[in-house]
Amino acid sequence: MWHRLNVSPGTAFRWGFPQGIAVIGAVGAAAIAFIASMPYMTTALAQDVQSLCARIGNDDHVRSIPAVLVPQARGLFGFSTDTPSTFIKKSTSFRCMNGKVWLCNYGANLVCGKANASRTSAGAADFCRQNPGTDFVPMAATGHDTIYEWKCVGNEARISRQIQTVDPRGFITKNWKELERPDARPH
Repeated sequence: MWHRLNVSPGTAFRWGFPQGIAVIGAVGAAAIAFIASMPYMTTALAQDVQSLCARIGNDDHVRSIPAVLVPQARGLFGFSTDTPSTFIKKSTSFRCMNGKVWLCNYGANLVCGKANASRTSAGAADFCRQNPGTDFVPMAATGHDTIYEWKCVGNEARISRQIQTVDPRGFITKNWKELERPDARPH
């Protein structure tokens, strides 16, 4: 049995059933090999996050920590021994900066994504149109990722002051903590 496969407009190939399976099998195998070779997704590298970060340097993708980092995250963020490890694993993320591992724990209103350093805020502008002259725009309106405190001057949103600093990669500094290498601790 022959199948007609249009690869691009005006181009057609005739394949027999075995050849079609061979091509599909080869393409599928190549796709699987590509995905498996992606350095960020392999299980072995996920277990050795510090080697991963040392190798890639900077990576702004925020990822869940592997279970092996839960004890270190527990100490770094001051979780008690009563705090379930599953909670710490689900609420803690990592990224790589300057070849080192950095951790962030999502908490009430803590942002682990990149900071919003924009000097305009649609949320603050909307708030000020509805609440002219207000001295303080709540973060529910601006978003918790903003690095500024906002106020309303008349019905216009204005920056009051900068309240957060950002690291060289654009993340809120106080939300991220460097993970110490186990071999760097004093004996």
